[in-house]
Amino acid sequence: MAAKKKAKPARRKTKAHKMTGHHKPANSNEPHLASRPVWQGQLRLSLVSCPVALFGATTKSSDIAFHLLNPETNNRIRMVPTDPDTGPVERADLVKGYEIAKNKYVVLSGDELKAVKLETTRTIDIERFVDEKEIDRLYWNDPYYLMPNEDGGVEAYAVIRDALAEAGRIALGRVVMHTRERLVALEPQGKGIVVYTLRMGDEVIPAKDAFADIPASRPDKQMIEIARKIIEQREGDFEPEKFEDRYENALRDLIRRKQKGEKLVTAEPVEEDNVIDLMAALKKSLKAKGGKAPAKRARG
Repeated sequence: MAAKKKAKPARRKTKAHKMTGHHKPANSNEPHLASRPVWQGQLRLSLVSCPVALFGATTKSSDIAFHLLNPETNNRIRMVPTDPDTGPVERADLVKGYEIAKNKYVVLSGDELKAVKLETTRTIDIERFVDEKEIDRLYWNDPYYLMPNEDGGVEAYAVIRDALAEAGRIALGRVVMHTRERLVALEPQGKGIVVYTLRMGDEVIPAKDAFADIPASRPDKQMIEIARKIIEQREGDFEPEKFEDRYENALRDLIRRKQKGEKLVTAEPVEEDNVIDLMAALKKSLKAKGGKAPAKRARG
């Protein structure tokens, strides 16, 4: 039987915690907001501003994580910073360097990096309003929940939220997070505001460049019709709760069985079919769902 760990004293709640709603307990399997925000500052629309905090809208707390062990001792491996000439060094003594040529660096201290301060370090300043359809989905990145951070700022927060909702536009602003200034999109949702970080223009490879070598020829019209019928058979609502990470579930089952000392059986590899006749494969897929292939058009 595993020994019980001593309960740790509860951490003092921050001001942001007051307005973040109900957090799930730490041992819950359901996704829940983190106890601490990833950023705190001001949300500003012209002369209207309010204190806000950003919380991640997604979580990886339920993901399986592995540690590296020494198989001879089962001890966890320590990643020790090491200088190839002098040996191990203290992580606290390290500085950052930007490589300008092979083995040549511009060295920056922590104080020098902190001196590079922008207004967006502490403020999300709304600069522009755009239609959602104007933002290519390649640019959308991570979602966050933007919360009012103090009771006194709730009214200003609600004014900005409702103005965005009535305008039917996405607000664009900038904020410094994790040592980078990021473009963000603000969208009203229910009683709150959802913030998405957006990729910058120099981070996205144009689709036309990626697909440049794909031939421009059109496939057979009858094959397209069959494929469309297969699509129609599988249409449905987006229900994310019905989709599970089957690989992670299999890993959890493997860990459970090894923990119980069960004998493990290796599954036979799935044979892959090399499709030679594309038309035959499409018709077979359609019939598997009870459909009927469209009649072949006579060529005139």
